[in-house]
Parts: sequence; C-alpha cells; structure tokens
Amino acid sequence: MDAFDPITLEVYWSRLISIADEAATGLLRTAFSTIVRESNDFATVLMDANADSVAENTGGIASFSCILPKTTKSFLERFPAETWQPGDCVITNDPWLATGHLPDFTAVSPIFHKGKLVGFAGSIAHSPDVGGALWSADCRELYEEGIRIPPARLFRGGVRNAELVEILTANVRVPGPVMGDLEAQVLANEVAVRRTVEFLEDTSLPDLQPLSEALQERADRAMRRAIAAVPDGTYAAALDADGFDEQRTHIACTVTVAGETMHIDFEGTSPQIDRGINCAYNYTHAYAVYPVKCALDPFTPRNEGSYRAITVAAPDRSILNPRFPAPCGARQLTGHLLAGVIYEALAEVLPDKVIAECGGAPTMRALFSGADGNGDRFSQVLFASGGMGASPHRDGLPTTAFPTNVGAGSIEAYESVAPLLVWKKQLRPDSGGAGRFRGGLGQEAVIEVRTPAPVRLSLLSDRRDHPAKGLLGGLPGAAAVIEIDDGTRPHPKSRTTVAPGRRVTLLYAGGGGFGNPRERDPDAVAADLKDGYVSAEAAQRDYGAR
Repeated sequence: MDAFDPITLEVYWSRLISIADEAATGLLRTAFSTIVRESNDFATVLMDANADSVAENTGGIASFSCILPKTTKSFLERFPAETWQPGDCVITNDPWLATGHLPDFTAVSPIFHKGKLVGFAGSIAHSPDVGGALWSADCRELYEEGIRIPPARLFRGGVRNAELVEILTANVRVPGPVMGDLEAQVLANEVAVRRTVEFLEDTSLPDLQPLSEALQERADRAMRRAIAAVPDGTYAAALDADGFDEQRTHIACTVTVAGETMHIDFEGTSPQIDRGINCAYNYTHAYAVYPVKCALDPFTPRNEGSYRAITVAAPDRSILNPRFPAPCGARQLTGHLLAGVIYEALAEVLPDKVIAECGGAPTMRALFSGADGNGDRFSQVLFASGGMGASPHRDGLPTTAFPTNVGAGSIEAYESVAPLLVWKKQLRPDSGGAGRFRGGLGQEAVIEVRTPAPVRLSLLSDRRDHPAKGLLGGLPGAAAVIEIDDGTRPHPKSRTTVAPGRRVTLLYAGGGGFGNPRERDPDAVAADLKDGYVSAEAAQRDYGAR
C-alpha cells in the first residue's frame, strides 16, 4: 500500500475501471443478441495474475462480476498459469464453476506484458440459446437444460478451436446469434488486454500485482469500517416463495455481525428440488454479499477485497447449494430473493439503509421461440421488471430491476428481430405496496404472436402467491399475473404453446411499501392520484385519503 499515494491510487483505479468499461462498450457494439445489446445482461472484469478482480465495468451484472474471478481460478486449476499463451481464450458455462446456469458463457483471456503473464480479462454474457429445453424452470435434471461446455480453449494462440465451435453450433437453435455474442466476448477481452498493456507501459509498472493488492486492501478496509458501524449481534428473517407446484420453497437467513466481519447463514432453507429453481453456491454467494455492499458501502468501487469481510454458508443439497446434476436453469427465481430476506433481517439495526422487497426480485422472464414467415428460427426473451421496494427515504423506483440490473431495452429492437408485436407496455396502477413511502409500480405488457405456426413460450416467474413484502409497517405490492387472451393462465414456471394471433398479458409485480401508510405525506398521495399511480379506492383504503 505504501508504494502508492492516495491520489495516484485513485487515478490508477479509475483508469482500470475505464478499461473494463471500454471492454464492455466493445461487447455492446459487436454483440448480436438484444439480450446483450439492449438488456445489459453481461459484465466485464479485469483481474490480476492470481485471478483476483481488480476492476469491473460500472454497468455490469454484479453477480457476474463477483463470480468471474472464482471461475478464472477454476480455469487455472485446469490450465496452469505456465500453459497460457497470448491469444488464448478459455470458456465455460458450467453452472457450478460459473454463474449458476447454462445460458451464461464465461470467456477469459490472458494478459501478457513483456513476455510475462500479468493478469486476465474476463467477460460473461447471457447467450440467446444453449439448446435443450429452452431457458426454463421445469426440467428435472441439468442434462435437459442444454449443452454444458467444461473449461475449454475457444482460442489457442489466436487460432479458433473449430471443433468446439462445431459442437456448440450443432446443439443450439440460433447458431448465428450464439456465436456472434461469443465472438463479441472475445473481442471485449482483447480490448481489455490491449488497454491494460498500454496502462502498464504508461505507468512503468512491471505488472498488476502491487497495485491490485493495494486496491483490494482499500476496498476491504472500506467494507470493514462499514460493518464495524453495525451493532454486533445475530439477526434473522425468513421468506416463503412460490416454489414449483406443490414443492413450495422456504429461505431462512441468519446474519451475524461481530466487529468488522459479517456471516450470513441460510441454515433452515428448503432442500434442493427436481426442478430448475435450484441456485448453485457461486450464485448464492454473489447475491448474498452484493446486497450488503449496496447497503453498507455503496460508493467504493467493487473488487475482490470488497467481500473478504463477509462469509456465506448454505446447507449442502439445499436450493441454495444443490448437488450436480440438479436442474438450475431458473436459479434467479431463488437467488434474487436473497436481498429481501437479508434486508429484512438487518432492518432492526439498519432501518435507514435497507429497502422493502422488490416486485422485480425475482425477475419475470418470457422466452418466445419458433420460426418466422421465412422459416428462420428465433429465440427472444422479453426483459422487463417489476417495481423496486420502497426505501426509508423515497418511493420505490417503478419497473426497475434489483438486485440484478438487467435493463428492458428497446421494444423497437425487440420487435425487429422476432415476429412479436408489443401492443402495450405501461405502468400498472395500484401495484406498489402502500407505505410511508410507496413501493415501485410494476407494469403491464401485452405481446401478440405473429408467426405462421404456434410458438413455444417458456415462463420463469414467481410472486404469484407471495408478493413482495413491505417493511417496517409497509404493505405488500401486487402479485404477478400471466394470462393468454383465450382466458387461460399458463404455468408460471413451465413451457407452453401459444397459437398465432394470440396475445399474452404479463402483469409484473409491484414493490413492497416502507413504513406505516397512514404516515404518508398527503401531498404525495394527492400526486399519486393525479398521476394515476394509485386509484381513489386504494388511496382511501390504504391511506385514508378522501
């Protein structure tokens, strides 16, 4: 740490973050799918020679950034450091080594400077297809969910592995977009490699290690100071989720604060089930520590040091730590719930730093797959969000994802790549939970299928039976609803067939309210009525407005 004064350290850290951001820009501009280009379902990370993260792109998926160093360390176990060459790129989508489900591909490239391996550039992106049973929650084993690529070299010394590409493209419905996105990840890594070498040349640093250690130590100190300000003690909460049919799921959480360390334990959580809502430990860890970072230390840039003071435990063979080959295609339907239960546990001692449960946690996804009028295959996901939970200081944000930060993207772009027409996408009145501060509104989306033949619709949703809870007296948000215009309600976590011309209505859940609704500012209630966010009936019922 003594080797860098604070100003130099800040300048260097900012430049490394800008390298990760430039790599992200390269990925965005060259990706084929709207999942990356429009919905932001990716991350880029710069790591040192030990595969510890040094800098992350500012707009990436937080869970990806937290997991990527773990995946890179597993790559180093398979391919020791001395075997890497300039121009290599190793990939995997193994859920237990990477992000918890098959649709996410991790790609890592080495950074060499003056003949020495000095670090790694990594990226993760959600692929438009991985074969198998679409992106779904109803599979019974991982093998049904798609092709699994163990750690393998996509590029070796700059030469593409044609056999690996052939195996992958032979097992997916839309090989063009799949390989286009994967090649975009390789390009993003190459951008980070070039810019890191330029950085080392400009600064005359021989490698990243001393700087990486200094930055990690700075992030670690910031988090430890934040935890030390929390009163020591053990705090607990629990929540119930919709689960899958009769297999309802339960998450129990105990948070123990001792000095400058925190331990999060999920003992008492439901056992793993034979449906795809299991959440591999990597993903569990990421979505346990990230909400703590948001609440306690939101302004310090993230890197490996940010999470050293936090430990996480989940029972073996539970839905938060399943054994292979448990299905896990919809692991976000469980993992996204962790922020809410952790915040509920900490609300007693941190009432000014936590938020109520989010209607967009877990995210609701609708994947349409079929063929257009020309016979060309398409596989398109609607990325949209419910409302965020209210905070102690303001209403929850409408239609905003948390703890993920996947965006909705352009509807025009969505319609341009698939025979789907979005008739409606608007805020959902009365969906935000009442409170001193109101939960964020969900939304209503109506999508018409315009194909010559029926399409497959894969739904991944929750919050039907367990809407987002309010906090400290706040009321719950509205539940999620999915309906086809023939009056049927498809299974919320399964695959179904939708006929041409049918319209699917998706009602996204609202966020929970914060605080006693009768303490809400009357002017705020009047503004909600004027804007149409709250109906007169709801205003009178929940707020006593006349």
